[in-house]
Amino acid sequence: MRNIVHRHLGKVVAGTAIAVAGTAVMIGITLPGTAGADDTGTRAGQSVPRETGGPADGGPAGGSRAVAPGVVEEAPDEGQRGEGRDPLTDDELKRVEKIALSRQLFQSSESVDGDRGPQRLGVDLAEPEADEVGKPDAPRRADVTFYDYRDDTLVTRTVDLGTGKVVSTGTQHGVQPPFSRAEKAEAAALLIADPLGADLRADYQDATGKALTSPDQLQLSGAVYRAAPGAQPAALDRCGEHRCVRLFPKIKNGPWVDARSLVIDLSARKVARLG
Repeated sequence: MRNIVHRHLGKVVAGTAIAVAGTAVMIGITLPGTAGADDTGTRAGQSVPRETGGPADGGPAGGSRAVAPGVVEEAPDEGQRGEGRDPLTDDELKRVEKIALSRQLFQSSESVDGDRGPQRLGVDLAEPEADEVGKPDAPRRADVTFYDYRDDTLVTRTVDLGTGKVVSTGTQHGVQPPFSRAEKAEAAALLIADPLGADLRADYQDATGKALTSPDQLQLSGAVYRAAPGAQPAALDRCGEHRCVRLFPKIKNGPWVDARSLVIDLSARKVARLG
């Protein structure tokens, strides 16, 4: 069922899944198959508990990054609108993202790659208030989530789709939502450029005959890594306070590469190997 080929990183796994292992404090992670399905596995003799997205406390991002200038775009016209509990339309998604990103938030925050402005994570239809449930004329709202890498803060802004105004803003430390595509790509770029990425680069070269130079050459899955006392090298002790990811890269049209021993701290922009 599984064909495991030993290579530089330990193994490159062909087929639809990879068996993921962890220490007693680490959490098992499933990898999507080539068609997008998840498959759970364990290393022989070890039971692996299930991973959940872990929290992170706010803290200053490690290292120094030059923040590029930028501008806040004007909110687009309303365009196509949904009704009631209809899913958000494409026009609504674009509009609420622009409304939620105020000039103050834009100027005071930082994205995963060091640009000005927070990292956009997602937009979801907001749940109605308790006294609005079942009412056909209940306000239609959307929750827009950002991650500010300047101080590791999750920012949620709720936009009223009817009035086009932000009706509430919440900030949280200690919360790590799933990674966006941009965050996974940035993590892969850091890993590829790091000395600890040498084995990944060698595995890619072996599998394709080409050099690995860009995240675009990989299909990427990732899961939150949270530190536990004494369970990882000191370089990763702030994971959970910082936004840290374990990547599960797949060569496009090729096998999975086992990189589970490496953790990328996106807040500090550093890569470290688990013991």
